[in-house]
Amino acid sequence: MWPKNSPPQAFRARRERLTAKLAEPALLASGFARPRNFPNNRFPFRAESHFLYLIGRHIEGAGLLLRPEGAVLYAPAPDPAEAMWTGPAPSLDALAKELEIEVRSVDDLAVPAGTATLPAQDLETTVWLAEALDRDLEAGGGADVEGADLRLAEAMIETRLSHDEAAVAQLRQAAEATADAHVAGMAATEPGLREADVRAAMEARIIASGMTCSYGSIVTVHGEVLHNETHTHRLGERDLVLADVGAETPEGWAGDVTRTWPTTGRFSSTQRALYEAVLSAQRAALERVGPGVRYLDVHRAAGHALVAALVELGIFRGDPEDLYARGAAGVFFPHGVGHLLGLDVHDMEDLGDRAGYAAGRSRAESRGDRFLRLDRDLAPGMAVTIEPGFYQIRQILENAEELGDVADALNTAELARFADVRGIRIEDDVLITETGSEVLTAAIPKTIAEVEAAVR
Repeated sequence: MWPKNSPPQAFRARRERLTAKLAEPALLASGFARPRNFPNNRFPFRAESHFLYLIGRHIEGAGLLLRPEGAVLYAPAPDPAEAMWTGPAPSLDALAKELEIEVRSVDDLAVPAGTATLPAQDLETTVWLAEALDRDLEAGGGADVEGADLRLAEAMIETRLSHDEAAVAQLRQAAEATADAHVAGMAATEPGLREADVRAAMEARIIASGMTCSYGSIVTVHGEVLHNETHTHRLGERDLVLADVGAETPEGWAGDVTRTWPTTGRFSSTQRALYEAVLSAQRAALERVGPGVRYLDVHRAAGHALVAALVELGIFRGDPEDLYARGAAGVFFPHGVGHLLGLDVHDMEDLGDRAGYAAGRSRAESRGDRFLRLDRDLAPGMAVTIEPGFYQIRQILENAEELGDVADALNTAELARFADVRGIRIEDDVLITETGSEVLTAAIPKTIAEVEAAVR
């Protein structure tokens, strides 16, 4: 597959929907490439997501001004001296024709008084915005915006929460490339290789599809480290590989999938039992996903199912409902069951919990719930991840405060039998529809039989 671009009218419609919600003008910055270790060695440029949502192109150093009378893109004119190094860039007239928007030189940017904005993630872009608006801004300060900026943030969240047809098409492309990567990773796995070998096989498929990774790939035999960033360990005969890898389309739309598989292509009996426990938790969550359903209830459905499975395996002693109420799910499944998915892998998280939490809702303090990133009622067009897991995390299992009221219910002798399971996570990307939901990443092997066959 090769990525297909969204039509210009899709971005025009987004700009019009957003502008109709605003009482004042708004300026959104595209941002600047960030130096890696010296100015001419830079990280690949990716535009700020709010800008990208409305323009669809990574144009460095640009600003989008939204006003009731129409939108204007202010962009740097091509520098002839740069053509030798980076190739020719389109003229401002060519850009206007391609994007079907009025384009002017960024040197002509004049911002009306009272213009709203959303703070950028880096200091250089934030300084650029602050100078354009003639007021102070804080880099990464999207969670703390006030006044006109707050109204813009709320309008942007309302506009981006439910994906339009063009966005859904992008998410499908990201899901397809992500599926190719996971199948390639399973096929490339064998004991004796390093995690880096499997990672390379997966990212090669993403790059070959014309995309990039939507976040730093997690490919590890230490799945108990939730965001493991190392890829140096060798794959042992009794190891499970946990791979959390996603593709990002050129327009910035993300895939986010986790699969867990045995290095030999055969789960041990203990690995099989716990894998089925996590899969039962994911199925319970997926069965709840649909329009009008509170996402917190989806999260809790996964936790209830996992605790029930662990009682059946003898890892916990007691009544599953009582154990769940006492925080048992958080011992082995401490994170939330998922999050919003869109242009950002944790969509709009730069605006803090305002995007993930509906008005009047806030994070719970209880174990198992406190890291949940999303508590909204699901609606058609929203995309979320569903990703329960099981992890043997020493910082929890050896901490009486973390075990809390379930310490006496944990059968440590029985748990020791499962020492060959460090971490298991099963994650899919799900689109909410008018009548239920659609798993966009359903093509990726997930049952034990499918996973074993894909590895072998």
